[in-house]
Amino acid sequence: MKAEHMSRIAISGHRGFPDETERLVDWGVRAAIADHGGTITGLSCLADGADQIFARAVLDLGGTIEAIVPAERYREGLPEEAHAEYDRLLEAAVKVHRLPFDDSDSEAHMAASAHMIDQAEELWAVWDGKPARGYGGTADVVGYARERRVPVRVIWPDGARRD
Repeated sequence: MKAEHMSRIAISGHRGFPDETERLVDWGVRAAIADHGGTITGLSCLADGADQIFARAVLDLGGTIEAIVPAERYREGLPEEAHAEYDRLLEAAVKVHRLPFDDSDSEAHMAASAHMIDQAEELWAVWDGKPARGYGGTADVVGYARERRVPVRVIWPDGARRD
């Protein structure tokens, strides 16, 4: 019997969604996982927003997650209300990749995204299609994946919006 292939999918996406958009994105991510078929290893930095939504859905639907921690002080840079879920998901990760940065800045975040994409077969981007608001944003991550010829699946459900 042939072992089932486990797809390695990286996530990048926006943060700080209104509640309704968070629900739409959760639905969109879960639909993408169901549509994908097979088992998924999700690679995520576990930030609030798309990263946590994706990681939670992967675990809920029987997959595993690997966490990429961009910097020593990464958790401190996340909104306080995201800390508990970050800790829970980090604990659930089968592997944790820690990058050698101290400060959680755009350079560390982009390096983490590149590290993640270099180990993935596909990037799922929860992205409105607009340019990044700062270096290392979702548009930059999508650009990096496309340069590396890693397939990109954009998930931006009808009605989704950013604050």
